[in-house]
Amino acid sequence: MRGESITAVIRRARDAQEEAASWSQERVDQVVAAVGRECYREDNARRLALRSHRETSLGDPEHLYALQRRRVLGVMQDLHGQASVGVVEDLPELGLRKLAKPLGVIAVATPATAPAPGIICNVLPMLKTRNAAVFTPNPRALGTAQETVRLVRAVLAERGAPQDLVQCLATTGRRTSAELMAAADHVVAIGGAGTVRRAYESGTPAIGAGVGNPTVVVDETAELTDAAEKIVTGASYNNGTSCSSESNVLVHTSVVDQFSVELARWGAHLCSEEETSRLRALLWPNGTTLNREAIGRPAPELAKLAAIAVERPDKTELLVLAGGNPRKDDPILREKIAPVLTLSVFGDFQEAVELVQLLADRCGRGHSCGIHTGSADRVAELAQSVNTFRVVVNQSTMTNTGSFESGVPFTTTLSSGSWGGCGTSGNVTWRHFLNYTVISRPIPARFPDEEELFGILR
Repeated sequence: MRGESITAVIRRARDAQEEAASWSQERVDQVVAAVGRECYREDNARRLALRSHRETSLGDPEHLYALQRRRVLGVMQDLHGQASVGVVEDLPELGLRKLAKPLGVIAVATPATAPAPGIICNVLPMLKTRNAAVFTPNPRALGTAQETVRLVRAVLAERGAPQDLVQCLATTGRRTSAELMAAADHVVAIGGAGTVRRAYESGTPAIGAGVGNPTVVVDETAELTDAAEKIVTGASYNNGTSCSSESNVLVHTSVVDQFSVELARWGAHLCSEEETSRLRALLWPNGTTLNREAIGRPAPELAKLAAIAVERPDKTELLVLAGGNPRKDDPILREKIAPVLTLSVFGDFQEAVELVQLLADRCGRGHSCGIHTGSADRVAELAQSVNTFRVVVNQSTMTNTGSFESGVPFTTTLSSGSWGGCGTSGNVTWRHFLNYTVISRPIPARFPDEEELFGILR
């Protein structure tokens, strides 16, 4: 594939996809299961996790390994038994029958954070829907992306399927990505705002991921031990590199001291104002832009670089910044891509709701928020008031990407709808990778009752 033009890559993808378009459901499911099994295997998941960490220096190898296995298993569970070939809906009483068909060749832009799971968990639903996928990865993770695609292509070859159903560009960057997006039939863009913007500007139908950085509310009715454990676990997982990692926490003033003790018990170091200033200088050296050499590193390493003395480096999972006034725009309340959480306080719940929306408008509109509470009414109020697709209750916001403990489908693409500048909203799954043909047959006429339709106006 080295040195090939985008035109040649797309041509080979189209030839492969044309063959797959004739597959039966049984054939599709066998290929998907074979690819999923190889990507789930411990040795393969471990190898890709180590390769990813060596290449990018982002995240934690153990977390990358566990992440791949959990997401592959979750995606396979979501795909299992689903019809994606032929008739997928039949409504004889309406004279309607729906047939599923592939989109064609999908260009997929993937990030440097968790690059192997990002590719695999797009490959599986795209194969399920008989599409071809061509990946244009972040240059920082190009080697890992190519190795992941080689694994998938080897499985396809073993199964007698065309290997060119899944390809990875030999070189990548803005120009080649833009050319690929323009030539494909559909685009999926995961990564920074610039990548998503270029996808929508390509002129090709596109689905983009929204900007994350969730804010989480902890009110005075919350179970504080449970909330602290879940927030520390989520905000520090894979060194905070997920767009769904908790970014800011708003804690009711009456429980902030007790909650801080719980955070420390679960492995958080609560920074003083002076320590917060030093970490701010490390992560945002010019006051606004993240230091790309510092992101995705373990909390003890960040602490050392910022001259912050943590009591037990081997037990420190998270650095918690003193948040000050969340109404003031401050980089520590924005994207971090690090095991760093900003803590602020609120006095009444309505204030917390307003702050969640304010913070989302700055750095993650439409994506998600969370709440730890014992009040169903407060959950309803937050969900009604804030323009966000996901409101995560008494869980880590990391469950956004799929969880065995909730009904959220597994995905690597979290779209944020019109609120976040995305063409769709929700967790992007295999259902987004299908076109549909609807057969319409005549049925006995069904005339509406005028009184029923307009009676409300009386």
